Amino acid sequence: MSAFLQAHFVASAATLGDIPAESGPELAFAGRSNVGKSSAINALAGRKRLAFVSRTPGRTRTINFFDLGHGCRLADLPGYGYASAPRVLRAGWDSLVGGYLARRSCLCGVVVLMDARRPLTGADRQFLEWLSPVPAPRLILLSKSDKLSRAEGLAALAATRRRLVEAGIGAEVMQFSSKDRHGVAEARELLEDWLRNPKRLPGFRRRQ
Repeated sequence: MSAFLQAHFVASAATLGDIPAESGPELAFAGRSNVGKSSAINALAGRKRLAFVSRTPGRTRTINFFDLGHGCRLADLPGYGYASAPRVLRAGWDSLVGGYLARRSCLCGVVVLMDARRPLTGADRQFLEWLSPVPAPRLILLSKSDKLSRAEGLAALAATRRRLVEAGIGAEVMQFSSKDRHGVAEARELLEDWLRNPKRLPGFRRRQ
């Protein structure tokens, strides 16, 4: 059975001290506020309300953990790039998410959602640069691809891949739509491969 299809919520962490102990391979999901991250998680899990979808940018301020079975987990990080958030909240985000990424040795992959119509914004680039010390592989999902024509989607995909190469950033890139489910099966297959075979991925270390 698919790991995503048996996902269930286990904990929310508002501080580093709240983060549950490592138990096995873990995937982290990140993205700009309101980019469709929660919808993507719900689509991968085949559920409607596993991850809460908010219309208010910057509302989620915790890391939410979901159990995927066999010790595997998914960590839903709070959205980044919400410029209107008070400085103290942005500082809290930096501390929580930065601390999580720096300390989490069980990470077997980081998924970054970007709007297919506006990929690699300044906030996206800043997050990818901030992510550079983390050895886990990356998957960039170009969300809301249903809002583009086929030709526009392919052009966005090619342009994103080219710009990543030019920036020296290694990542898989896929088109993705929670609405019409384009790319859902392909993304799920890749991520489940990372969960099943974490030892062959760079940087993975299981806590003893």
